[in-house]
Amino acid sequence: MLTVGVIGCGYWGPNLIRNFVNLKNSRVTACADISQERLDHMKQLYPTIETTTNFKEIIDDPEIDAVVIATPVSSHHTIAHVAIEAGKHVFVEKPLADSVEKGTKLVEFAGGRKRILMVGHTFVYTAAVNKIKELIHSGDLGDIYYISSSRVNLGIFQDDINVVWDLAPHDISIMNYILNSRPEAISAIGHSYIRPEIEDVAFITLIYPNSVHANIQVSWLNPNKIRKTTVVGSKKMLVYDDVSSLEKIRIYDKGVTVQPHYDTFGEFQLSYRYGDISIPKLDDAEPLKIECQHFIDCIEKGELPRSSGVHGLEVLLALDAAGRSMKAQGQIVHIEYPDLTVTE
Repeated sequence: MLTVGVIGCGYWGPNLIRNFVNLKNSRVTACADISQERLDHMKQLYPTIETTTNFKEIIDDPEIDAVVIATPVSSHHTIAHVAIEAGKHVFVEKPLADSVEKGTKLVEFAGGRKRILMVGHTFVYTAAVNKIKELIHSGDLGDIYYISSSRVNLGIFQDDINVVWDLAPHDISIMNYILNSRPEAISAIGHSYIRPEIEDVAFITLIYPNSVHANIQVSWLNPNKIRKTTVVGSKKMLVYDDVSSLEKIRIYDKGVTVQPHYDTFGEFQLSYRYGDISIPKLDDAEPLKIECQHFIDCIEKGELPRSSGVHGLEVLLALDAAGRSMKAQGQIVHIEYPDLTVTE
């Protein structure tokens, strides 16, 4: 049984603690937070867990095998680096770090120390996203033309990151995963309506190999909570609505076909196909539980996580490119992916 310590008990930390506590092959022995009030709350829920306001006590504990980090993005690199240096395996919430340079160093450092580094891109563990990946790679949807995603709601406004860094990591990680690819270039436009220089609305275009385009809209300024992704293929189209509780995926047997033979422009016609709508059955297991179990399994087996540090770094590179594009008023920014070397 692996022993886990959790650093950060604010918004997401308690969910992580709950799941690691309930796994058969892990136990949470300690948690840390700067708020004594949050620690008192966790102590009420889990009386056997030790609490501390000093996260280094968790990292220095020789009985703890793995550290889970759910703190503000600006602290991810510092805490994760110290934990890896102490010989701990690390699970860090998304995004991996607040800069490409810091993220790259973490990936290299973890590799050099032969420690598991996993990033909390929870959506790649959902049944819906894995079903979409299956449909794409089985050829059921045909050649993928484009993907469009909206992730909008009213708030929650963040103090240390803009809306792109807050919400877009979900969609970028999903798209990279289902396409088994990564964007070559990005263009983005963002606007700051509420607070200066912290974009609260953004529109991002990602250019993938084979002329696959993806568009992402993220916003903290929308009256409705929308979590919807559309995948358009040459054979079928798919809509993934994460807000829906029962029908998260709908597959539309719809498309457009150009008639193969015509002699004049007047004979040119498009053939529209309107077929059935199918709704696949999905497993209703909690994605976060699957993600936490995957982290423990990867430590025990020495395997690379699905949302590894490299996966997290690729998302980080896309976020960085989007930021540079926004500063250049939407100019296309090409992404260079580093050849990661392992450092001792």
